[in-house]
Order: sequence, then C-alpha cells, then structure tokens
Amino acid sequence: MSLLSAIADFLKPAPPLDKSVEQALTRITDTVDPLLCHAPGFERRLSGPVGHALGYCDRLVAALPGPLDINRHAFANDPLVHSLFATADDIDQMLGRSQAVRDFLAEPCSWESDHFYAMFAARRQQKKQLGMEQQGDVIRNDVPQLVLYFSGQTLIEPSCQLETTLHGLRCKAFESLLHTFHSHLEALRQEREGLRTDASVERAHLTVLRGSSGGREYQVHTRHLAELDARLRENNEALMPDHLIAALADYLQAPEPALHLTPVTITVDRLGIVRDAATDDISVHTLNFPELTARDRRLHLAMLARISRDEALEAVEMVRDQEHRFMLI
Repeated sequence: MSLLSAIADFLKPAPPLDKSVEQALTRITDTVDPLLCHAPGFERRLSGPVGHALGYCDRLVAALPGPLDINRHAFANDPLVHSLFATADDIDQMLGRSQAVRDFLAEPCSWESDHFYAMFAARRQQKKQLGMEQQGDVIRNDVPQLVLYFSGQTLIEPSCQLETTLHGLRCKAFESLLHTFHSHLEALRQEREGLRTDASVERAHLTVLRGSSGGREYQVHTRHLAELDARLRENNEALMPDHLIAALADYLQAPEPALHLTPVTITVDRLGIVRDAATDDISVHTLNFPELTARDRRLHLAMLARISRDEALEAVEMVRDQEHRFMLI
C-alpha cells in the first residue's frame, strides 16, 4: 500500500455504528457515568468491546433451555417442574403474585395468544434432615438425607412472542454487566472518601505532634500519611475518564466472570431427596438445568417457560381475592 493510500484510509470517516452498539453506548453513559461520553475516543475505544459483550449476551440467552410448560399437569408429569415447586398450588401463587405477570396481563398485547413466554428463575436450596429409607428389605429410621428444594420462583420479561422475551433478556443481560461495573466504581469512590478522611485525620494528628517532641511517633505517622496520599493518588487516577474507559473496555471484552451459566446435574426422587445416581426406581430422576451467576453473585436456576394466559388470569384473580379477604380481617 502506498503512502498516499495509507493517508487516505486514515482520513476516511469512521463507518456508522451498528444501532445496537449505539444504543448500548447510550446505556453506558446512563448507567455507568454520564461524563464518559465526553472523554476522547469514547465511541472508538468502546464500540468493539461493546459489540463483543452484546454478542456474549446473545449467546448466553440462546443457551437457556426451554420453553418449559409450567402448569399443574407439568407438576404431575415433569420431574423438573415437580422439583421446582413444593405443591401445584405454589404455581398459582407464583403467577398470581408476580407483578410482571400482572402488568403484562393488563396490556392488550397479552390477548395475542393463549399462552405467553418468560424466563423462569428460582434459587436452589438444600437442607439436611433425618428420614426413613428402605435398604433392601429393611426400612431404616433416622437416615441422614439431603433434600433439594427451590425458593424465590419468579418470571421475567413475559411476552406472547418468544423473540420479544429473548430480546428483553438480552437487554437485561447487558444491563447486568453495566450495573456490576458501576458497583465497582461506587466501591472505588467510597474507598476514595475513606482515604480522604483518614488522610485528614492523620494530618491533624501530625499537627499536634509537630508541636511536641515528635520523635519516632512523628516519623511513623508521617510514613502513614505518605502511604495514604499514594493510595489516594492511585484511586483518583483509576477514576479518571481515560482510565475508566480502558477498564470498561477490558471488562466488556471478558464478561464471563460477571455473568455466566453453569450446568447442574442432580439426581432426586419425587420427595426431593438427593440420590447418588439414577436407579431402576421410577420415582428417581436426574435433573439437568443451568444456574445463572449475575450481579448479586447468587445462583439462580434459569430457563425459558411457557404459561397459559387463562391459568395466569385465574391465578391473579385468586390471589387478589385472597389479598382482599386478608385486608378485611
């Protein structure tokens, strides 16, 4: 390539940003720090990492299993659904108490289909207990057992169109990444305030010591103040827009630690008692599902669910009636 060609390529205007990347950059300034967009090279330095993170979020959502029908029939016949709820009535309670479901059913678009989709999430729990167990022809009491159960069942991004739900989940995944980075910034800012306070106290203490004999104590506190000042300079530098953009770019290029799915395989019977391996017992099943690690670091089973609109409407009305009767007591 000739020198003139190289110069011409350099002077060419940058190609327009992909719309999804452009929207994501706007979300960065809204969520992370409004001042970042004024830093030199904001779009140029972040458009690539943002595109990479968006692709990662696409693949993450595409890896969710399902849609899985969640209803009373599935509770009786599907071992996984049976393990997700203590009783079939708990399915109605989840549907009826979900604000996301209530809001969705209040929209005219909820009548586009007789069912809707959402991401189902729940926290896996385990507890130890003593129970009965048949070993051969002998039934033994007080056998240590580990019981699997789930809590915090919820539905996210309900929609009659599966693609609409998936799009909403992709957006939420990227938002989760940004909120995690924002939490990192808040921790740095809190650390800076703490360092400023400690340095102020140390200076005041040195002022008192300077008027006395000083000696070794004065030297110790002088060194401590120098250490505080050095840490404060490092902290201030890390919070400068140029360094924040570099840190954010590195973070978005490797989002896996902040947001990922982990496959889980566990064998249980119909009572939720964990077994070592599947047997000929028809009541024992091996469950496979992914757990999502996100911003709060808590693990949540995550999968796509399909819900009957009529069953959800009945559940909402039932729960509202329960709430009304409770208020009258």
